[in-house]
Amino acid sequence: MPYLCLVTHLRISEVARILRVSDDTVRRWIDAGRLQAADVTGRRAVTGAELARFVRVNRDEGGVEQWPVSARNRLEGIVTEVRRDGLVALVEVQAGPFRLLSMMTAEAVDELGLEAGSLAAALVKSTNVIIEALPVDSR
Repeated sequence: MPYLCLVTHLRISEVARILRVSDDTVRRWIDAGRLQAADVTGRRAVTGAELARFVRVNRDEGGVEQWPVSARNRLEGIVTEVRRDGLVALVEVQAGPFRLLSMMTAEAVDELGLEAGSLAAALVKSTNVIIEALPVDSR
């Protein structure tokens, strides 16, 4: 059964965890206008799509900081792009400084509800990258 696609709103602490930076760094990016945030129930929050845009822009311009991370077999991050071509799709996940690509069926993308801005974990085993959709916290 496919997941319902809802707008993902991430708290500052969640953005910091995904990007492996401090909460204060995220706040500075917001205050400087580099990352857009909205007031959601009295707190500043960033949409998943905005975080994906921020990562793409900064990575493409060489401005993504080298976030310290210990690579493990399960890397949580944000889907930055989904490219479909017939029966297959290419899913890109940014997990800290790591950009991971996984080719899967378009049907699997639909079942997982993956789109730019979705939270996901990349499971890496040898040459395989498996994408696991992460649930959005109900707030």
